[in-house]
Amino acid sequence: MAQVQFYGTGRRKNAVARVYLVPGEGKFSINNKTLEEYFGRKTLEMIVRQPMEITGVTGRFDVKCKVHGGGVSGQAGAVKMGIARALVQADPNLRPVLKRAGFLTRDPRMKERRKYGLKKARRAPQFSKR
Repeated sequence: MAQVQFYGTGRRKNAVARVYLVPGEGKFSINNKTLEEYFGRKTLEMIVRQPMEITGVTGRFDVKCKVHGGGVSGQAGAVKMGIARALVQADPNLRPVLKRAGFLTRDPRMKERRKYGLKKARRAPQFSKR
């Protein structure tokens, strides 16, 4: 018999996370590492756990996740959004709670592209009168 799993994709800055929720006892596996191994900082671990805690399903699902691109902070945000979307797929009644908390909204802020004639997106070369 096929195992029940719920899927959610999360994106933040340049990071993309593919999240699978499987009924279990609350284990996290991110790129085949534990949550503590992968992120290291308690703040990032807290960010990833937020959707589970706010909905009260902390010990009901195991989280399996593949994440790539961006930095650790962006990846934590991407995993958070992926978990939230997978939770909505698992139980549509959780949607209003997650929506109110802002976990289902994609953060549109991205790095601005570099323009020609400038050193960075807005940083101009140093001006010298002579």
